[in-house]
Amino acid sequence: MKPKISNENIGQILLILGNFVKQYQVPAVSQFKKNPFTVLMSTILSLRTKDAVTIEASKRLFEKVKNCDELEKMSVEELAKIIYPVGFYKTKARRLKEICNVLKTKFNGRIPATLEELLTLPGVGRKTANLVLTEGFGKEGICVDTHVHRISNRWGFVNTKTPEQTEFALRKKLPKKYWIEYNRILVTFGQNVCLPVSPLCSKCPIENFCIKKGVMYFR
Repeated sequence: MKPKISNENIGQILLILGNFVKQYQVPAVSQFKKNPFTVLMSTILSLRTKDAVTIEASKRLFEKVKNCDELEKMSVEELAKIIYPVGFYKTKARRLKEICNVLKTKFNGRIPATLEELLTLPGVGRKTANLVLTEGFGKEGICVDTHVHRISNRWGFVNTKTPEQTEFALRKKLPKKYWIEYNRILVTFGQNVCLPVSPLCSKCPIENFCIKKGVMYFR
């Protein structure tokens, strides 16, 4: 019988994948880890935007601003020019200003370090909040995007319908020591090998463990 991915072997699976994905570029937001401000800002820019575009836009932005005080001094028009061509760049420029305004009025300009407080910021959902906690603060959190949701279900590790359901299922099932690395590994894996359509199963180092739930075609 084909072995399945479970709580008993998830550590082994993540170790194999963690080493495997080192050959690929890490997700855009992970390039700005350990700095809550840059993680938050780059995560907002990354929504519905390709990583390559997010990385370059983030680099341009952080050459100009290092904190909310500096960002607030810029006009929406200036910000929009800097972050172009990220998706919805004009809307995101306004959103960055809104976030910094709330940070200054409610949190004395600091990035809050709790999930509950982060969720009070404009446009910040659970995915963004968890990413700031894990990548920005190194705190426990489970960030679930489309890759994490898809792969966790494709493995048969969880059985959920939405990313939010996947987050709560993983919080119950996944040992805490793997929470932070889980997103980074699965996103890189999902962007390069475990693709949404016709995944590259012939390149997958854990193919023998995967039940390929929902996969119609693979290479």
